Amino acid sequence: MGVLDWLAPLSVAQGTLVLVGVLVLALLIGEGWMLLQVMSQQGRLLLRIEALEAGRAFAGSDAFPQPTLATAGLPVGSAAPSFTLPTLAGESTTLQALRAIGKPVLLLFSDPGCGPCHALLPEIGGFQRDHASQLVITLISRGTVEANRPKATELGLRHVLLQQDRELAQAYQAYGTPSAVLVRRDGTIGSPLTQGADAIRALLDQALSPTGLASLPMAAAQRNGTGAGTGPQLEAFPKIGEPAPDFSLPELAGKFVSLSAFRGDKTVVLFWRPSCGFCQRMLDDLKAWEAKPPQGAPKLLVASTDGVADNQAMGLRSPVLLDKEGMSIGRLFGATGTPMAVLVDAEGKIASELAAGAPAVLALVGHTQDTNARA
Repeated sequence: MGVLDWLAPLSVAQGTLVLVGVLVLALLIGEGWMLLQVMSQQGRLLLRIEALEAGRAFAGSDAFPQPTLATAGLPVGSAAPSFTLPTLAGESTTLQALRAIGKPVLLLFSDPGCGPCHALLPEIGGFQRDHASQLVITLISRGTVEANRPKATELGLRHVLLQQDRELAQAYQAYGTPSAVLVRRDGTIGSPLTQGADAIRALLDQALSPTGLASLPMAAAQRNGTGAGTGPQLEAFPKIGEPAPDFSLPELAGKFVSLSAFRGDKTVVLFWRPSCGFCQRMLDDLKAWEAKPPQGAPKLLVASTDGVADNQAMGLRSPVLLDKEGMSIGRLFGATGTPMAVLVDAEGKIASELAAGAPAVLALVGHTQDTNARA
């Protein structure tokens, strides 16, 4: 039955009043719906403004780009979630190993299917090459090695780690790509999460500037040398100028040898694992250095894992000591992976930052003479 059929029995005046009433009711319903939408939108805008203001107040300054979402990123000063992720070469790397290089770590979350990520990667490769002495820029991607290796190889990217899906990004509350966050040397979050290429460029510029790095204070526990403070309590590893931890391990023939036996000589302590792909790739260079060490070169003492046969097969001339507990000695120095190395001076004191990776280890051994000349 239509509206006109329903109105037919009514008089013209009555029908007109009914139609007017229906139209007024419809208009009120429409205006109410529009008002509801406006109020909802206004509420979302107010929440966003409050989130931005809260982020600005929390940071205390405009030093770093602010997060674009209230739910994005962990609070500055909180402990950075630890992780163990595979590299493109199949080795495992941890956040602690990246921090052990001795510089702030910038985690850049990317995705092989993300167009803005691809556009930013050439710049990231350039930053990695040009500023390796200031910052450890680490690309956290996802998916298979095959999906990530071509671009990484083409651009010469380093420190490329793979999530299975987005588990680490979720731990850091990084819900979009590209996004980035800075981790201080003490293992705490050093910046708000930044999202988008422009914000990441700004974060990189700030972190690489002298004032930017100076504005990243260490956690109170590390700054004061005590367990007090709001920052996470950290293990104390020996610093340059402090005595190196002494240790004693069996060599391949079974005789125990200690680090203190090398007093009087500068010694590079190399933390090694024969089954480590990175160790194998630098083995020929290391053996060539052993065969013809430069004048003034340090002694080499290798603290290695795995078995006797595996270590004998390497053919190293330097003393190789077996750490049967697997990196227990390396952890005394802050080493969490292989190859890593540290220089100990003739008085048994730490004389270098911890070197991580083949290039840094070989540089520590090969350029010791230049270091001595500057000392």
